[in-house]
Amino acid sequence: MSRDLHLKEYQANSVGTADQKQLIVMLYEGALRFIKEAEGHMASFKTYDKANAAILRAQDIFTELMVSLNLEAGGEIAQNLFNLYAYCKTQLLEANLEKKTDKLKPVKRVVTELAEAWKKIETGTAKPAAPGKPADYKGGFKAEG
Repeated sequence: MSRDLHLKEYQANSVGTADQKQLIVMLYEGALRFIKEAEGHMASFKTYDKANAAILRAQDIFTELMVSLNLEAGGEIAQNLFNLYAYCKTQLLEANLEKKTDKLKPVKRVVTELAEAWKKIETGTAKPAAPGKPADYKGGFKAEG
């Protein structure tokens, strides 16, 4: 009992002190966890209710990601992310209706790739190269937010 209380307190503290990049990574990791949980529960019709619950939680995460996008300021990137999230929600819906794990595989792939990209951004290891320029090009443009 005490362990559960400490775990919940730690989780609440982690979310409360995380920056936006860390929160996005946490959401992706949560979606992956629920998708994997749903996969496991789809193995038997006796646990379809648990698969349903896990998929609904993953869908809730995608909804949260969608509403957090600023489509005006984010331009094409935000719109592309919105479309990816909508695709993932559709795949999850179909997987839930048909109880087929193969519908979950593309969602796992998308979320895994997005999570890895955001982790690189978070740690500062992402190095976008300008087209036609070497990766170590140090131009005069500096963007700070």
